[in-house]
This record gives sequence, C-alpha cells and structure tokens, in this order.
Amino acid sequence: MNSEPPADGTPLLDPRMWGKEKGLSRPYPVVCHLLDTAAVFSALWDGLLGERMRQRLADALGLPVREARVVLSFWAGLHDLGKITPPFQAQVPAAFAAVRDEPVYLRAPGAESDRAFRHEIATHWASALLLDEIGYPGDRRLLRRAVSHQVAQLLGGHHGCFGAVLKQKELAASSTYQRGLGEDGWAAQRRAHFAEVRRVVGATAVPERGLPAELAVVVCGLVVVADWLASQIDAIAPLLPPADWQGTPQELDAHWARTEAAATGLVSGARLGRARFATQEFAEMFPFTPNDLQSDLVDHLPGLVSQRGPGLLLVTAPTGDGKTEAALFASCVLGRAADARGLYFALPTMATADAMFPRVERFAAKALAGERALTLLHSMAWLSPVYNRSEARDDGQARGGGLSAEESTATEAGAWLRGRKRGLLAPLGAGTIDQALSAVLPVTHNALRLFSLSDKVFVVDEAHAYGPWMHKLLTRLLEWLGAFGAPVVLLSATLTGRVAASLVDAYRRGAGFTEPTAVEPCYPGWLFTDAATGEVSAPRATSTDRARTLDVSVHRVTWDAGEAPRAAVAAGGRRAALREALRPVAEEGGTALVCCTTVAEAQSTFRDLCEAFPALAAREGGLRLLHSRFPAVTRQKITAECESAYGKPRSAEDTASPRHASILVATQVVEQSLDFDFDLVVTDLAPLAQLLQRAGRARRHARGDRGRPAWALPEEWPRLVVLEPVDERKETEIPRTWGQVYDAALLHRTALLLREQTQSGIHVPGDVQRLIDAVYAEDFIEGLDPAAERELRQLDAQRLADEAAEEHMARVVSICAPADVAGDLHKLSRREAGVTEELLTTRLGADTGRVLCLYEQTNGALTLDEDGKAVLPVGGPRGLDRDDLAQIMSHVAPVPGKWLRSGPESHPQPASWEERPMLRDLVLLRMQPEGDGTWICRSGGRSIRISAVGLESV
Repeated sequence: MNSEPPADGTPLLDPRMWGKEKGLSRPYPVVCHLLDTAAVFSALWDGLLGERMRQRLADALGLPVREARVVLSFWAGLHDLGKITPPFQAQVPAAFAAVRDEPVYLRAPGAESDRAFRHEIATHWASALLLDEIGYPGDRRLLRRAVSHQVAQLLGGHHGCFGAVLKQKELAASSTYQRGLGEDGWAAQRRAHFAEVRRVVGATAVPERGLPAELAVVVCGLVVVADWLASQIDAIAPLLPPADWQGTPQELDAHWARTEAAATGLVSGARLGRARFATQEFAEMFPFTPNDLQSDLVDHLPGLVSQRGPGLLLVTAPTGDGKTEAALFASCVLGRAADARGLYFALPTMATADAMFPRVERFAAKALAGERALTLLHSMAWLSPVYNRSEARDDGQARGGGLSAEESTATEAGAWLRGRKRGLLAPLGAGTIDQALSAVLPVTHNALRLFSLSDKVFVVDEAHAYGPWMHKLLTRLLEWLGAFGAPVVLLSATLTGRVAASLVDAYRRGAGFTEPTAVEPCYPGWLFTDAATGEVSAPRATSTDRARTLDVSVHRVTWDAGEAPRAAVAAGGRRAALREALRPVAEEGGTALVCCTTVAEAQSTFRDLCEAFPALAAREGGLRLLHSRFPAVTRQKITAECESAYGKPRSAEDTASPRHASILVATQVVEQSLDFDFDLVVTDLAPLAQLLQRAGRARRHARGDRGRPAWALPEEWPRLVVLEPVDERKETEIPRTWGQVYDAALLHRTALLLREQTQSGIHVPGDVQRLIDAVYAEDFIEGLDPAAERELRQLDAQRLADEAAEEHMARVVSICAPADVAGDLHKLSRREAGVTEELLTTRLGADTGRVLCLYEQTNGALTLDEDGKAVLPVGGPRGLDRDDLAQIMSHVAPVPGKWLRSGPESHPQPASWEERPMLRDLVLLRMQPEGDGTWICRSGGRSIRISAVGLESV
C-alpha cells in the first residue's frame, strides 16, 4: 500500500482490492476496472449517442455537455464500488487472505459468507452516502427525491434489477442493516476508490438535479454496456498492472491514459456505432417507381417532419401494397430528423422476422452509411440460415478487436453483438415483437432493452395482429418511446379506429400530451403525430393500383373435419364443400391455399385431400402441408419450398402460363408477412381481420390472363371461399375442437357481415375500414332477431370480460409509464407476488412445450432422424459444443403443454446437457416405428405420433 496519505485526510487506496479474476493470470485491481468502465462510457458517449441525446442529458443535469460527459463517466466508474466488501473479496480466497486478518478490515462474524448480499446491492448503499458527501442535491426526508440516491439506485441496477428506495436511518447505520458492507475499514476503502476515480476522471462538477426516468434508463444502459465491454478478458489482459503495482496517483493516471486510448477500439470492435440515414431519395433506396401510397409519403412526409420534428407515423393499407418499403423510406426521413442511430423492425413471428431480415439488409446497403451492423432477433435466430451464412467470416473480424471505419460498414453483426442480451444494441435489427415488448416487463435487464430502443426508429409490422395482452404491452412501450422522442412507424392492413387511437395516444402520453384524440384512420392512407406538439395530422387518403373486389362465397357446412379420410363424404359437410371448391385446381391447374383453424384439422384435411385427389397427391408438390408442429428443420424446408412455389414471379417465364396444380393446406402461419400468391383461397371461418389477411394471399401478384387458369379469371376478382360451421338449424356453431383459438362473438359477427357481402363482394380497399370497424361496433346487434340478439349479447359480454382480464393482467405485470416512475427506478424491476420471469416471458404461461423425437433403431441406438444417420449428440468432456446444440435444436418441435403433463414419459437427458439452459425444459420422446413412415411414443393414456404430417396426439 501507499505510505503517504492524501493531504485531505482521504484514506490510502489499497490496490489489493480485486475486481476481476476469472481467466486472468492474477487478480485485476478493482480500481483499474472502475477506470476502464469510465473510459469505455466516455467512448460510448462519443460514438453511440447523438447530439440531441447528449444535449438532453446535459440539460437535465443542469451542466454543459462537456461536463455532463465527464460526470456521467464518473458515475459509470462507480458501478462496481460494491465489490469492496467482505463477501465479494472472499470469493478469491488467496486474494482475501492478504487483507482478511488486518485489524482495519473489521467485519461482522460470517459477513464474508453472506452470498445474498451481492456487490451491486453494496454499490447502491455505498454510493448513495458518498455522493451525498460531495454535495449532490438531496432530500433527507424523501430519499427518492435525492440526486445522490437516484444515481446510486441507477448504478445498483447495472446487473439488470434496481433495488428498492433506501431509508435515511438505514444509510446512517448501513453496516448494521447490511453486515456484508463490512465495518469502517471497508467503508474507508470505498471512499478512497471513489475519490480517486473522481480525481482521475476529472468529475469535479456537481449536477443541479437528477434525471427523468427515460434519461436514467439511457444512462443505465450505457453503464451496463461499458461494464460488459471493459470486462472482456482480451480487453483487460493488455492493461493488467505488474505484481508490485501500488495504485499511486501517478500509476492511476498512467492507467487512465492507457485505458482511454483502448476504449474507442473496444466500442468500434463491438460494432456499436451509429448508422446514418444517408439518403432521403426513394429512387436510391429501391429499384422501382413508388406506388400511390409510397408517392404520397415521398411528397408530403418530409415537409411535415421538417416543420414539426420526428414522431409516430401510422400507415394503413392492404396486404401487398408496399407498406414495408413505405416504412423503410419513412424511417430514413424520421431517423434523420431525430438524429437516430438505427432502426428495429418488429414482426409478429419468427418466420416473418426471418423473411424481413434480408430485406432490411438490402435496404441498409443502399440507404444507410456509418455502422450498419444488423442482427436477427428471436429465440431461434442463431439457427436461421439467413443469419448464419456469413458468421464465420465476421467472427474472425470481430474477435480481432480493431475494425477500421471502412471495415465496419458491412451489415453482418459481429461476434460481440451476437452474444446473449446484446443483439438489440446493434444499430439495425429485425426480429419478433416480443424482443421489444420485454422492455416493459419487469424482467432482468429490461432497462437495457429500453435503452437499446431509445435512439432508433421503431417499426411495427402487422400492428393489428396482437391480442389484448400484447396490445397493452405495446401501448406501454409506445409511452416510453414517446418520452424518448424516438420515431415510430406502425403498419397495419386491418386496424380499427379504436385500436389506432389507443396506439397514437399512448405515444402522445409519453411525449407529455395526455388529452386523448379522435383518430379515424383512412384506408389506404397514413397519419402522423409529432413528439414536440402532440398534434395529430389529418389522415391522408391515398389510392391504390391494386384495387379489387373479393368474390366472397360462404359455404354453410356441418363440421366433419375430423372424419377419417376414407369415411363416406356427407352432403352439406365441410369435406364435401372443400372438395368441390378445390376440384378446378386438381383438374385444370393453378394453386390454392386451404387455411385451417387448428393443426389437428389441418392434418386431417391434408389426409382427406390426399384421398380425394390421389393423382395430385402422387405428384411432387401437388399437395403440401405447413403448420407449427413440425421439427424446425422440416418446417424450414417446407417454408422454402412454398416460397419457391407460391412466391413472387421471378421472370416473364413464370407468368407465361398457369402454374401446375398445387394445394397448400396450412394454419394461421401463412397470414402474416409471407409473400405467397394463390389463385384461390379457401378458409375456415375466422374473425374478419384474419379473413382479409388470408384473402391478401389471393392473386397477390400480377400474373395476367396467361398466368392464371381459366377458372380464376378475371384476375381482378380474387375468390375467397369461407367455410362457416353451422348446426342443424343453419345457425353458426363454433366447433368444440377450436377451443379458444378465436373469440366466439367475433366469429358470429363476422359470419353475419359476410352473408351481407356475398352479393356485392368486398371492395378492397373501399370496404375494408368500414367492415373492420363494423365488426366491433356496439350497435352491431341492433336489428337482429331476438334470439340472435340475446346470444350475441352473451358472447359479447364474455369477449369484453376476457379482453378486460388480459388487459388488466398486462397492466398489473408491466412496468409503469415513465411519468409514474417519480424518482424510484425500483418500479421498473418490481414484480407482483408469484410473477416469475419465466411466467412473463412466456406470456403468462402460454400452454406450450418443446419435444425432441429420438428414433429407436433396430440396434437400440437413438438418433435424430428416421434413417439412423444423425446420432444423438451427447457432447465431449466440456459438454455440448455449438454445432451439437444447433443439431439438437434443429429437430425440436413445439407441442401443446397438455400433451406432456399426463404422459408420455420422457427419455432422460444426457448429463452433458445440464449446462445448457435452452435444453432445460426439452422433453425427449423415445419413438418406435409403427410402419409406413410413422413413429410413435406410447405412455399412459396418451401417445404421440410423428409422420409426414408432423406431430399428433393419438
């Protein structure tokens, strides 16, 4: 230790207090890690934040921008001050032995064993006192109003959860309430480290006031990222001081110089820079002339934004009307105005996210400059072929640690950004909506997710596609984005005025405008509200070059979807109606989509059509089946085949003649964002919005008279056949097999509306907004006969009650709005009793499970495939490697949770799998051959079978 104490009486800094040890040749002094993190924070401030955000932070603190940078870097340096405590130091016995018996380091008996007292908690307790001592504004009666406590709480949240507000009496006798803090000697060392970090960084300024919740989240996010970057072994090793290092002021200044020089390279090497919205010209972004919707945005949005600043854009238009390109163009306009550093494109499903990823990649290559690292974000992204095609090349670059500005313009995300919890930090991202909605649930590191979105354009596709639970979470997220002033683009093909108003008003509330507005979207068209004034522009109606009339045919049928394929076909049943509707396809050519409500009915429908049209079934691609209950690798293969068979024409040859006869039987997986084009769409009854989505797959792309079969002409009148289940009185009767897939009231309302449209058809876009609003209208029941009115009133009451319950639950479990944080960041982490992180991230226990089928071969071996070629990976001495894990996960399939509760019994997992969290709830099924390519697992009262139609319960 140093021999000369500072003149102001501050105790000497003890360099034996360690901060990092794993993977290093010797422990790394904690003061070095504190300074490293402060230096990286400064580099992130320079390279990650835009000028607008820097100014907002400085203004909030009451400091000039330059001083705000230094003060916030100092805060970042304090994040691990809590490591100077007995429980943390005792984790490395050899290092702790050097100080354990020194009289100055007194501690309560057993304090070093207090593993529940984590170092981030100690940071919260210690820094609140120390910041108060140097004059940070405070309120001794109400600590949550004290700047010193707010900063301490913020730093205590750097591991993902914020601690509760402390009490003044607790702080006054802190070691009594938290024995893990140690006695005076430990407090003296925390004070010494605090003082030296402040001196070295130069943070003499004191803020005048604290930060509002949204800016506290930004700072916390930067602290977390700075800590992660500074904690890399490759970053620490070059800075490791010699064994005789004493931590003198001169040595600390020298270390600061070295770590400052290295920090910029750490940030750029991680691909954490800013994308620049380099062009505002549509022609430079896309190789085609804009359509009417896109042209109207090109002509009017830039002027509106230049006058009023960035905000929220709502675009409503039919499927296939170029909303994606409209959103990307708008992102450039809004992103430049907001000084945003990138964008995140949120989609409803993993499949739609995979499909969007290359489109965003192509857009970024043409329209953006600067750092364009792009991530794909969903739970299975690491298995996606579109994401992994360049990983090997990019990993080599990223691990080199020193990318130049020119090298870092490639869109592939580097190895650091592909790490756990980091993907949303990339400047650009495409992924599922739940990745963003997790930001407003009290899960670990939700503040980091909020920070990741705070300075980006946030695009939401299919904004209509979310139920009450997710809609409520989306409105809460929009409140936070409004508070950030982050640009938002919402896209929808079918959005009611009520839902549109709730989304727009949520954003406005976050921006500080609490008075609701009357939003009436036009279809197709767009409207805009800015974050500066909250004013909602008059909706701009646009025309469309894809106007058409849906030829709607409703077949009222008895429900026999579950009958055996060879059973007699009953007149008036669904099987007979479906065969009749599809006969032109089988006999004359062309393509058709059959959309079923459940996976089981899709499987039985597929089998029935194979029996009905044997010649079609015998030809490759004649009959296809797509649903969620296939192993991942099989589903990817089927989806790729469908994209090739039913996707956009690639050449004039594709439209020179009708396509060969082909029928796709599918579930709702085809509704959203998949660019399929069929000559005919046949669908089970569904809510009107879903039916219109499915109808958007009917004659989606222009093929002309030559490209369609004669029965499908004229092309401008696409055919939609709806199979409505009815009872013997010909009244709508929802099959019991559908369960809770759709709300019964909406199905009854839809059925009644459709019957009124069979004569005139549905004009798209002219009728869409009217019908979408009508199906939810309160006066819908007026004029119905008394019996129908009574039934619908009961169903409506149940629907409203269910929606209210979901909304209430979302309101209860989600974090509060930024305006309600009121200085207490613990509100972002607090959960109701019994609410676990697993419960939140599975949408309150969605009833799903995951299975892995193991095929038992004749020699007793278990393989991942029927042919016995893919041996079950068990891993080596170090467990499963990445390739093993990828092979396992590519064969996993989702199933209803109820299948796994009462059997079948699962095969035990290999011991080597225990260290892989993603395998923890995976159920292994030992499958035995049953003949004809079918395998089965029997146990108790349930058996699970897998065959060409996927997984089934029998």
